[in-house]
Amino acid sequence: MITLKNIVKVYKTGDLELKALDGVNLTVKEGEFVTIMGPSGSGKSTMMNILGCLDTASSGDFILDDLNINQASEDELAEIRNRKIGFVFQSFNLLSRTTALENVELPMLYNGVNARERRAKALNALTGVGLSERIHHKPNELSGGQQQRVAIARSLVNNPVIIMADEPTGNLDSKSSVEIMSVFQQLNTMGITIILVTHEPDIAQHSNRIIHFKDGLIDRDEMVEDRSMAEGERLKLDFHRRTEVAS
Repeated sequence: MITLKNIVKVYKTGDLELKALDGVNLTVKEGEFVTIMGPSGSGKSTMMNILGCLDTASSGDFILDDLNINQASEDELAEIRNRKIGFVFQSFNLLSRTTALENVELPMLYNGVNARERRAKALNALTGVGLSERIHHKPNELSGGQQQRVAIARSLVNNPVIIMADEPTGNLDSKSSVEIMSVFQQLNTMGITIILVTHEPDIAQHSNRIIHFKDGLIDRDEMVEDRSMAEGERLKLDFHRRTEVAS
């Protein structure tokens, strides 16, 4: 699904150049659950932005489903972000004056989905993550864990094949963090590829593979032998199979 070949990212400020990524090679197979870790300045956030098609590499090849992302147009990148990738962030990024249901409908509004279908899909996603009784609540009426569930539901409504999660438990307590990781693990069993950034080793242990970045390069790439299985409410999601979506 994802192949990176000698990816370099250079940021320029005047005459100064900062090499954030220095020749990264990486393959992520469809259906993997991968965690990216590393200290501040290691390149992990830059890597996440490139993988999510939010930024482009200075050089190298990024192949996503047979498309070279570095050669893609802005319209093609926007289409990939809208159709193939769901995003979950540490700060939730919910609109404060809109309900959970309306927040989840937003990506479909941008994609031109009609109102009836938007409402049905948003209800399905929120019910699936256990928030059927909170659909008319605004963010300030929800706990941190509930807000992150809304964000996850929003990431799912366009039926993505990949979810990019950037420090998704960073603003949550321990109990809520485990519940959110349970959601990600269950989504992964449904066939969705999960790529997660965290600085918390115990959170990383919920994935199948941990990639450690240091000084713009992959320092270690290891499989998780004793994976932590998070306990949480079972999801009740009704999605098409990933193979249909990816075709």
